[in-house]
Amino acid sequence: MNTPAHLIFGAAAFSKPDQKRSFLSAVLGSLAPDLSLYVMVGVSIFLLGASPQIVFREYYYSDLWQSVFAVDNSFVVWGLFLGLALWRGWKLLSIFASAALLHLSLDFPLHTHDARQHFWPLSDWVFVSPVSYWDNRAHAGVVGPLELSLSFGLAGYMLWLHQHWGVRIAVLVFLVAELLSSGIWRFVF
Repeated sequence: MNTPAHLIFGAAAFSKPDQKRSFLSAVLGSLAPDLSLYVMVGVSIFLLGASPQIVFREYYYSDLWQSVFAVDNSFVVWGLFLGLALWRGWKLLSIFASAALLHLSLDFPLHTHDARQHFWPLSDWVFVSPVSYWDNRAHAGVVGPLELSLSFGLAGYMLWLHQHWGVRIAVLVFLVAELLSSGIWRFVF
């Protein structure tokens, strides 16, 4: 899924209006599995001058990048993090880890040849799904609009649920970002 959709889904699932900072914890947890991608893409394009085509067709699939993705997209790593947070009674870190696990659970069935090693370090196996959120050859024409529709519905729920203006603005920003990003990958590949 597109990262803005992950932010909306994670916040809708794990933030509570009566629990201070739960929204921020859910959003940051939803972002965490994609953060390395944004950093590496940003450095490659803006600091090193690589073209987006080179970044997404070559660098993305390199052993180095895939090694990083194996760690921050691992059900095992995030499951251990959640277990520790629950055991220690760290509510905000539990929300953070839960949102990251939701992110992985939503990504797992929606990546084709760009899938990741979700069971590292136990296995380097990669589930190559027949369905993609971005690749039209793998049903993105169905998945993309469904993702966008669910994002709208969950954003509406969040706007109803949360009265704090900062949360409402953030939700609207995420929704606009989802609208702007939900088709951009078709131009890159």
